[in-house]
Amino acid sequence: MPPTTAPDTTPLSISAAILGLLLPHHRATGRTAALVAEAFPHQLRRTADFVRAGAPVVFTLPGFPCKSPNPAKVLGHLPDQGERLSLGFLDALCADIERIHPPGARILICSDGHVFGDLIRVPDHHIDAYSDALRSLIKESGLRRLSVFDLRDILGDLPHDAKRAHIHDSYAPTVDALRAEVRADDHTLALYRGITRFLVEDTADFTGTRSALQRECRQRAYGVIQRSRAWGALIARHHPRAVRLSIHPQPIGAPKFGIRLLDAADAWTTPWHAAALRRIDGTWTLMPRAQAAQRGRLIHRDDRPSHFEES
Repeated sequence: MPPTTAPDTTPLSISAAILGLLLPHHRATGRTAALVAEAFPHQLRRTADFVRAGAPVVFTLPGFPCKSPNPAKVLGHLPDQGERLSLGFLDALCADIERIHPPGARILICSDGHVFGDLIRVPDHHIDAYSDALRSLIKESGLRRLSVFDLRDILGDLPHDAKRAHIHDSYAPTVDALRAEVRADDHTLALYRGITRFLVEDTADFTGTRSALQRECRQRAYGVIQRSRAWGALIARHHPRAVRLSIHPQPIGAPKFGIRLLDAADAWTTPWHAAALRRIDGTWTLMPRAQAAQRGRLIHRDDRPSHFEES
């Protein structure tokens, strides 16, 4: 019999195998060539540190902030099937990692709704309700590899405006610095344009002209990016060794790994900006509520709107 080769069990090879599970879900702008783990040195190195220590791999994922305030896009202000499917996907991903790396993995969902709730025009009590329901959904679904982290875990019961001011003053870059970055960096420009588009779409009660709305949303977009950067810096301070995931498209090799939670036609679509539609073939996709309603019937779960089923 020919000699057999022992499997490579070095920390870097196990880290590469773990990243191999994430690669099919990489969220990027535009089409990319076949991906390999070595194209993501930041994630490879940090994952290998956990493997070397024999510890669970810890991922941080800023996101799951709150539902869009535009009723044409979502079913309400509480989590629904879109979040349920996304959370299930994330927990299953951690379970797959456990088969390669027995200590497993866990994902810390860093819910950022309160960070910029005033800028996206979502009331704080809706954000609290969304975050609380998200925690309940994780517990009731037995998703033991997931947990939620938000401003309440850091700043307790301070008023929401005081919390926002604290992280802005402590961590946010200046608007001038961001403007320069938008001019110089294509990825930051795409992020700025994507957030501006969402703000325009989500502003349902503006009484001025379209051009006035776009000007206002461009200004607010800088504020959202400032706060998002501040939130990222705060997360890094509290979880300095974690592997950073992102729900926004990310370039190959960036310090953050963009991850797609569910299928959608637009790389920027998330469960909190859309409704879930179950296709006739049983697969799921995300799209604005108004579009999903044209393709299927509304399904309720636990006495709340949940998703659409294609008919």
